[in-house]
Amino acid sequence: MRKIIFTLFAATTLSLAIGISDTEASNYTIKPGDTLWKIASSNNVSVDQLITWNKLASNSIYPNQKIKVAAASAPAATPQKGSTPKTSAISKNTYTVKAGDTLSHIARIHSTSVSSVQQLNRLSGSAIRPGQKLTVSGKVQASAPATTVKAPATAPAVSTTSTYRVVSGDTLTNIAKRHGTSVSKLMSANGLKTSSIRVGQALKIDASSAVSQPVTVSNPITTAPVPSGDISTLIATANSLLGTPYKWGGAAPGGFDCSGFIYYVYNKAGVNVPRTNTTGYDASSYTVSSPQVGDLVFFKNTYRAGISHMGIYIGNNSFIHAGGNRVQITSLNDSYWGKHFDSYKRLNAMK
Repeated sequence: MRKIIFTLFAATTLSLAIGISDTEASNYTIKPGDTLWKIASSNNVSVDQLITWNKLASNSIYPNQKIKVAAASAPAATPQKGSTPKTSAISKNTYTVKAGDTLSHIARIHSTSVSSVQQLNRLSGSAIRPGQKLTVSGKVQASAPATTVKAPATAPAVSTTSTYRVVSGDTLTNIAKRHGTSVSKLMSANGLKTSSIRVGQALKIDASSAVSQPVTVSNPITTAPVPSGDISTLIATANSLLGTPYKWGGAAPGGFDCSGFIYYVYNKAGVNVPRTNTTGYDASSYTVSSPQVGDLVFFKNTYRAGISHMGIYIGNNSFIHAGGNRVQITSLNDSYWGKHFDSYKRLNAMK
C-alpha cells in the first residue's frame, strides 16, 4: 500500500514539474543588448509573432521585461456528456473601438487580419469610430471560395488622401515624419491654425506629392547581381505592389511595413533573406558607393534614432518603398527623405 501511494506521489510531482518547465520555456526575460530580432532568431520564431503574442506596439523592449517566446497552447476542453461540442468556426467575439484604434491595431491584438475583420463586419474601407462594436473572430462565409492573390499588371488606383486618428503622445511633427509629409502640409490639409492636436482627432494625410509610376529595367548591366534570383522579377514584383496599404509589421500583399516589403520582394526574386527589421538588414549588408538597380537605400533618424527606414533603389535617383500610407516610388531629392538619407548598401546574400 505504501509503495502504491509513493508511486502516485512521484507521478504527480513529475507531471507538475513538466508543466512548470513548459511554462518557463515559453517565457523569456530581456537582457541588456537584446533585440526582438535576436530573441526571435534564438527561438526559431519571427519578430511579428513576438509582437503579436506580447501585444507590443513597437519593436522597443527593455531589460528585465518578460515576454512570451512561444504561442500559448490552450488545453483541449472535454465536452460534457450529452452536450454538443462548439467549434471555433462559428464562435464570435466582439470588440468595442476606442479612441486612437485602427483596424491594423485591432487585427494584431486579436491575432487576425485586417481583411478578415473587414469581411466579418462588411466594411468597405478602414474607417472606424470610437464606440463602434466590431466582430473580431468567427465564420466569415459559409462557402467562401479560396482567395488567390494576383499581382496587378499596373499600379492600382488609390486615393491620395488618407485619414489618421491621433493617439496619446502624437505630435504633428511625428505624424508628418511617419507619413512622409510636412507639418505645414498637415496644417493646410486640416485647416489648422496652430500645431495643437487632441487624442482621437481625425487628420487628413495628403500624399499627392509622392511619385507612383512604376520603373522599367531596360539595361540589365546596371542592375545589382542576384546570384540565386532574377532582378527583373524583383523589380516587377515591387512594381506590382504599388498602392498596397502601409501596415505596421506587414510582410504580405495585404499590407507592408518597410522591412516587410524588402523581405517579400527579395524572396519572390529568389533571394533567401530572413524577416527582420531595418537594423537587421543594415547589419547584413555592405556599403556601395555607386548604387545599382536592386540595391538597398537606408535612412536614419525618421520616427526613431538610428537606421529606421529602407527601400529598393530603382535608378533615376529614385527608390520604391513602403512608406507614408502605401507602397510608392519617391525621389531621393525629396526634401524629407533627402535629409534623412544614410547610405546605399547591398545584401551580403548578393555577393
